[in-house]
Amino acid sequence: MFNLIGALFSGLIIGALARFFYPGAVEMGWGMTMLLGIGGSLLAGFATTRGSDGFNRAGCLASIVGAIVLIFIGRTLGWHF
Repeated sequence: MFNLIGALFSGLIIGALARFFYPGAVEMGWGMTMLLGIGGSLLAGFATTRGSDGFNRAGCLASIVGAIVLIFIGRTLGWHF
């Protein structure tokens, strides 16, 4: 239970930091910010896993970079958050 709460809380913090560091305004609510942070962490964990099965937990900085990449991909594809 506390693992889920921790993942949601860290996703919110990582998503908020990614929105802060991304150039330009990123308009989205708290829920989407949380999902952005969790998605960025998963993307960074997948990118840093080399040769092993599954995902690993990425570091905070790598998770923020992963979330920024997700914002960029979303903007490139024309998605509105």
